[in-house]
Amino acid sequence: MIAGIPRETTPGEKRVSLVPENISKLGGLQITMERGAGDAAGYPDSAYVEKGARIADDARSLYGGADLVLKVMPPTPSEAGLLKEGSTLISFLYPLANIETVQKLTARRTTVFAMELMPRISRAQSMDALSSQATLAGYKAVLIAADTLPRLFPLLMTAAGTIPAAKVFVVGAGVAGLQAIATARRLGAIVEAYDVRPAVKEQVASLGARFVELPVETKEAQDAGGYAKAQSEEFYMKQQKLLAERAQASDVVITTALVPGQRAPQLISGEAIRGMRPGSVVVDLAAEQGGNCALTEPGKTVVKHGVTIHGPLNLPSTMAPQASQLYSRNITSFLLTMLKNGSLTLDLKDELIRGPLVIQGGEVMHPPTKLALEQGRR
Repeated sequence: MIAGIPRETTPGEKRVSLVPENISKLGGLQITMERGAGDAAGYPDSAYVEKGARIADDARSLYGGADLVLKVMPPTPSEAGLLKEGSTLISFLYPLANIETVQKLTARRTTVFAMELMPRISRAQSMDALSSQATLAGYKAVLIAADTLPRLFPLLMTAAGTIPAAKVFVVGAGVAGLQAIATARRLGAIVEAYDVRPAVKEQVASLGARFVELPVETKEAQDAGGYAKAQSEEFYMKQQKLLAERAQASDVVITTALVPGQRAPQLISGEAIRGMRPGSVVVDLAAEQGGNCALTEPGKTVVKHGVTIHGPLNLPSTMAPQASQLYSRNITSFLLTMLKNGSLTLDLKDELIRGPLVIQGGEVMHPPTKLALEQGRR
């Protein structure tokens, strides 16, 4: 069975889906790399050849010969059209945002697994690519803030007097948020954090941050996957007021709140930004889904009312060597659950397999994607 590793074509994407160290774990697979696929991540072709991989000169020959394709970002519609009929694709996919690609993949009778749909269960922790990449994003967000903020993060006592520590407010205490808290604390900042899910309070406190609580009852604050659920209008009004107060008392605000499949909730209003101290910094990690801050411009850094607002896209790619290493481990762990004697065996009764399965042999298996396609045909 031939596994193909193409060069990523998304602008700015430097990651690669498989690093040389994991090739030996995938016994029974012949790995073929597109020439230069790992260069941007610091993994030259020679490192793959040493591990037994072959090199394909271009994407067309790689896709045409691969029974299994491993990618990071979703394929473009044109890339999807290059896949060998009946082959298997494992990648981030975000099918509802890439319907044309899904249509091309079904036409090629492919089987497709979306890494972002990996179930949040203990058996899948080593395969959780969203978490591995979010960890890097949370870390990098604090470095961006520290570099932008025109003051020190730690408390500093000098002969000329004491400089108080910077105050950092983290909105959303998922994987990215918790890593942001830990990194800001290591740099010496005073950290507060807020999340709609009361269950994360202990995790926030364990990292040395203060958990900000909203004195209003929440209904089932999180779903089975651990993500925040929608709340009442009254709740959102009180939440925005609280967040504005805490943002205006902070030097740095880092927002990480996401709801799967939906636009990111707007939590920091333009009015809240207007009330922040000049020189303050916002890093909006939800920019790829519209942003948690009303004034975020995805992919740009802007200054509004004296506040610098970063809307970074694809932060893990800025740390491509380690991001690729983590993603490669995620995808390798997932593959090993299906790889039997050099071929893939799918147990559709296993939620580990069924959860990320979007297409099987050209048939759409993911209910939301199936519904979107049916509605598009009407």
